[in-house]
Amino acid sequence: MSQRLTTPMVREDGRLRDATWDEALERAAAGFRSAIDEHGPTSFGIFSCSKTTNEVNYAVQRFARSVVGSNNIDSCNRT
Repeated sequence: MSQRLTTPMVREDGRLRDATWDEALERAAAGFRSAIDEHGPTSFGIFSCSKTTNEVNYAVQRFARSVVGSNNIDSCNRT
């Protein structure tokens, strides 16, 4: 039997439970929204990986700049 998760999990009352993808994504989005509303968009940052494709890194930086409103984007491309 595999130890790999096959469904998302969310924490409720201090315990993890299975959730739907829609619920898990909504909770993640709500967490982003809450942090941005409380501390502003520049409190948000993204670190991407040089081992992904240029297209994925482009999508990540577009998300940070267009959706979140932050220029706090970095990657390990220098190494």
